[in-house]
Amino acid sequence: MDLNELNNINLQDLANAPAGIRSGILAGVFVLTLALGYWLLLSGQLGTLNAARQQEQTLKDTFLEKKRQAINLDAYRQQLVEINHSFGALLRQLPNRSQMDALLSDINQAGLGRGLRFDLFKPGTETMKDFYAVLPISIRVSGSYHDFGAFASDVAQLSRIATLRDISIAPDKDGQLVMNATIETYRYLDEDELSEQKRLADKNSRKGAK
Repeated sequence: MDLNELNNINLQDLANAPAGIRSGILAGVFVLTLALGYWLLLSGQLGTLNAARQQEQTLKDTFLEKKRQAINLDAYRQQLVEINHSFGALLRQLPNRSQMDALLSDINQAGLGRGLRFDLFKPGTETMKDFYAVLPISIRVSGSYHDFGAFASDVAQLSRIATLRDISIAPDKDGQLVMNATIETYRYLDEDELSEQKRLADKNSRKGAK
């Protein structure tokens, strides 16, 4: 079969074409059918295979992560115990509502014990946090630099948490040193207060979702 024979093929009369040409055309159709079948059948399966391989790798990664967590589970549990212990120790440093008067008295006695004169000792308004409340106390005391420093050290060493901030020291009209400061004390909330905080948080959350 040569090029002239191919050029003279009448596609509408293939039955009368030379045997070589018919065989070539049939072979071409067969090859084309195989290629089309491969593309239609195997290409979809290859996509499924690739997806399965990716899923297999994801499962392997998940298994290895779970295995690592299982190996370290005892260490995580120990860390949780230590965290809870540390949190409990810190929480015990916060007085409850009934103990606040004793804390305020301790602060006052710390100043008097250092020879300071209180010109102002005024608790402010509490600010509620997640599980505790902050109470600011405005103070104005008269004394010496040494006494102010000793008083600040005594406040820091109280069994309950109290911090001094916004400190200013200046002489008054008589030349005596006066320290103005704010002492922040903290207490943990009781069950009723915690429930109220949770209720307010849920209410605000619903408002934010609208």
